[in-house]
Amino acid sequence: MPRLPADARALIPATVVLQRLHDEVPADQFTLAWLTNNLHKRSFGIIMLLIALVAIAPGLSIIAGLLLMIPAVQMIAGKAAPVFPRRIATRSLPTRHLAAAVQRSIPVLRYLERVIHPRWHTPLESTKRLVGAVVLILSTTLVLVPIPLSNVVPASVIALISLAYLEEDGVLLSIALLAAMIVMAVATMGVWEMVVSAQWIADL
Repeated sequence: MPRLPADARALIPATVVLQRLHDEVPADQFTLAWLTNNLHKRSFGIIMLLIALVAIAPGLSIIAGLLLMIPAVQMIAGKAAPVFPRRIATRSLPTRHLAAAVQRSIPVLRYLERVIHPRWHTPLESTKRLVGAVVLILSTTLVLVPIPLSNVVPASVIALISLAYLEEDGVLLSIALLAAMIVMAVATMGVWEMVVSAQWIADL
């Protein structure tokens, strides 16, 4: 299937881009370098969305959280596209995880796209930095809170933020960022309670 230029691709729904990635991804293994080379202009949003979807799966949240930190930091720095360290970019990853995440998400995303469209346009650079900062904080919860199923909510919120950023939907992005604030507040309370409990046990 011919590859579309970056400008044309910007108008294509995220589900179409994901389906094409699913159809074109190598059968057994792929690399992040292959992924970024095939995404061009939309690489930040799509890559964060894909990694967030993978992070929802059990046992993969810590690795996914670490990977999410890389594009998040680069968004804060104002980079045009994510650049992974060569060792990570060229590392082979199993296609089955990517394919499963894409196939599970496409029906849901296609349903969401019925009501998602560009609105409440915000400046690209400031939006990019804000999204990067929030995704970075949420990613730390994936890495530092390895409690079973604790990854589902923050990973889902990151996926929602990524989708809103991709579709330039300021309304959805505002809702997703509000959800992120709630998740971060709950996570902070949980960590604080663990610290207080540990201190109480130590004082016994």
